[in-house]
Amino acid sequence: MPYPEEMIAPMRAELSDNGVEELRTEQDVKNFLERNKDKSAMVVLNSVCGCAAGAARPGILLSLQGDKKPAAVGTVFAGNDVDAVNYLRSLVPQAPPSSPSVFMFNKGEPVAYVPRHVFEGGHPESVAEHLQGAYAKLS
Repeated sequence: MPYPEEMIAPMRAELSDNGVEELRTEQDVKNFLERNKDKSAMVVLNSVCGCAAGAARPGILLSLQGDKKPAAVGTVFAGNDVDAVNYLRSLVPQAPPSSPSVFMFNKGEPVAYVPRHVFEGGHPESVAEHLQGAYAKLS
């Protein structure tokens, strides 16, 4: 059963109000990746958990303030955007189901996966530093 939209709307907005594209369906994810197949792209698997609120979302936004960052950033929401999440996870089947998490693509190919444990107990600054290191794999 999905979370009530009115409950998660502020969590969605924390990213979408800062330029991150909402990807709510499988087709949205496919279109996003197709539009960005010649550059770098990142998809955030957002979540209601405390580590998403305290470390993941703020750390992701902080990381995007640097010079090196993905050309495009999208987001899906665990527990709500079920088909979008399942499709995203199918692109990196070796990655265990985990939310929040981050998937990075370079020229349409998955190049990095950042699982939940990076965000658990972390701080926005440490998350941003970790992500900026992963952005080095992007062109």
